[in-house]
Amino acid sequence: MASSSSRSRAAARRSPRAAPRQQPPTLPAGRPVLAPFAAVFGVLVAAEYLWLAWLLRDPEVAASWSVVVPAVLAVLALAGAVLVVLGCARAWILLAVVSVVLVLCLLGAAALFGALGLGAVAGQALLLLVGPVGCLVLAVRRPVRDWTRPARATRAPEQGRRTQRTG
Repeated sequence: MASSSSRSRAAARRSPRAAPRQQPPTLPAGRPVLAPFAAVFGVLVAAEYLWLAWLLRDPEVAASWSVVVPAVLAVLALAGAVLVVLGCARAWILLAVVSVVLVLCLLGAAALFGALGLGAVAGQALLLLVGPVGCLVLAVRRPVRDWTRPARATRAPEQGRRTQRTG
């Protein structure tokens, strides 16, 4: 009686034909429903960055790095929101990155306020997480990623490949 393990050890047969090339998946016909929602949350993230810049401003100093950095991140969030709606390549990555930065900042602020015994302020900082977490969740969803993936050009068959000669 032959064991089943001896059958599984047999070498798999390979076909002499090359496997058919898989066609890349086609782009979605229209903009997915989640893309505008991701853009709205991106605008909310930009508004939170601008509010953070307003809180960190110093009236005696014209422009401080503590104001410029959140303002630049707000502009990047707005740009990411517009690019996602338009379907530009890899725009979801921009929205995801600015959202992650804001999530980390808000969690750090909540931890700092909690350690200082300011529970109400820490709760407000945690409440502000709705914007960046919503943006992050929507931006990394498959329909948004597919909508903003780079268009794949169809390539001609490779010229350096050997072909069988008949004759």
